[in-house]
Amino acid sequence: MNSPTIKARDVPPRAIWALEQAGVTPLLARLFAARGVRSADDLDDGLAKLLPPNTLLGAETAAKQLAQAIEARERICVIADYDCDGATACAVALRGLALLGAPADMLTYLVPDRALHGYGLTPTIVDLAMEQTPRWLLTVDNGIASLAGVSHARSRGLGVIVTDHHLPALENGVIVLPEANVIVNPSQPGCGFESKNLAGVGVMFYVLLALRSELRERGMFDTANQPRLDTLLDLVALGTVADVVKLDANNRRLVAQGLRRIRQGKMHAGLAALFAVASRNPAQASGFDFGFALGPRINAAGRLADMTLGIECLLTDDPGRATELAQLLDGINRERREVESTMRDEAEAWLESILGVDASGEAQVPCALAIFRPDFHEGVVGIVASRLKDRVHRPTFVFAQGHDGLLKGSGRSIPGFHLRDALDLVSKRHPGVLKKFGGHAMAAGCTLGPDDFPTFDSAFQQVAQEWLTPSALAQQVLSDGPLGPEHFNAATVQSLDAQVWGQAFEAPLFSDEVEVVSQRLLKDRHLKLSVKHGGTLREAIWFNHNEPVPNKVLLAYRLSINEYNGQQRVQMVVEAATS
Repeated sequence: MNSPTIKARDVPPRAIWALEQAGVTPLLARLFAARGVRSADDLDDGLAKLLPPNTLLGAETAAKQLAQAIEARERICVIADYDCDGATACAVALRGLALLGAPADMLTYLVPDRALHGYGLTPTIVDLAMEQTPRWLLTVDNGIASLAGVSHARSRGLGVIVTDHHLPALENGVIVLPEANVIVNPSQPGCGFESKNLAGVGVMFYVLLALRSELRERGMFDTANQPRLDTLLDLVALGTVADVVKLDANNRRLVAQGLRRIRQGKMHAGLAALFAVASRNPAQASGFDFGFALGPRINAAGRLADMTLGIECLLTDDPGRATELAQLLDGINRERREVESTMRDEAEAWLESILGVDASGEAQVPCALAIFRPDFHEGVVGIVASRLKDRVHRPTFVFAQGHDGLLKGSGRSIPGFHLRDALDLVSKRHPGVLKKFGGHAMAAGCTLGPDDFPTFDSAFQQVAQEWLTPSALAQQVLSDGPLGPEHFNAATVQSLDAQVWGQAFEAPLFSDEVEVVSQRLLKDRHLKLSVKHGGTLREAIWFNHNEPVPNKVLLAYRLSINEYNGQQRVQMVVEAATS
């Protein structure tokens, strides 16, 4: 496979100058400017800078409905989703409603089982919720495409408040919304909210802000003694980063505020326990911890077991109980890694078997990939799709067979290929093949009949061939250019780690030409390098890469601190290389 092109980001000099004049260090000024920051005001992460809740369509209406429900003591059942965003959104909803006056006996929740119930507010989930005798169903991180489920709930006399961030359903290319009492979703038509990138947990947090304002108007409290909703921001930050939504200015503020609280030791018992089992230091918490340590442990419950474990971990205030649940989640995550490793090895063997070779000897990869194996686990197909996509830079779907005999697929995409729209086109060209589908531009899911995989595979390939240009298929890695020798120290790493990085505001990735002095494999999987950079010998490691690199090579890398036997060393963590 061709090596990616490593290209330096464009950096506007005037933006660098403006940031430096405002007191930002030259290195950070360069990094921020390259990510669209034009003034120090853009870096203000104070809560006062958050977009106002009344600009989020439906938030004020939802607040009125919830305020009336609290006053009338009408039971509310939160319908959650089985990923980290859904789990944190559920915990934020229940904790926030309780803070705002809802008594414990009027709050309950239900989360679908991925294998048994599928995604969203289905009629089956409505019937299960009815056993808890609610008056209201409040969806978090789902519901916008649950047309049948919402209709069923309304027919049974329930009120439905949908809070979601996913794209609405399409019927014959036309957006169709569920007949809920109210919908709060920045992605719905007519919503002028400036940040379309709120995660599900962020949407729920905004509903709580609107509810607090409504209750204040009703005289339940004043500004001086109103409940402190900022105590929920550790959960909001975790769900936002774990769901890999774009970190626009508004989301960065939410995440920064959550990280600040955690670093000060102000976090819920479940998060403290998850930091402990992951051997992470909350005093130095970063977005990396959310995305690669805490988030996967909560997600593992929804993939292999029951997301109730993850939600209960986030709801408990008992440190002992939190530790017990965090340890259970850690064990499930270890099992998930084993399942994923087996599936990934099989998927990569399949990939090697289908690759062609061009005249120059370079491997030729199809425009899109789709793989189904009967022994694959439904809960892990999304992770494997992501791994394959990263390896070959192609839109990828991975399928497993569900308990109902249907094929459940999860897909990941590359820039320039809108995955949900691609599925919509497949469904139009082959009516009946997709039993259901939904998602975003970069991630989507679908369900097929047991014999329909070949048709889907062919149709998906056809759309990819039509839509993807050679430039879109050529992988490009954006770097922040060279890093001077003076920055290779622990202080620089700590300064970088203290910032909020994430999707669309990527962590710094530097690039330098180096001379490779030595290279060897660790555990047959990771390439360990010793390189000469700026006349100094430095350590580098390329995780999950086992092919040697040339003696002179351009490395794209990030900085990290490697701790071994009580000693700290700055190392280069390689992300890409080209000769």
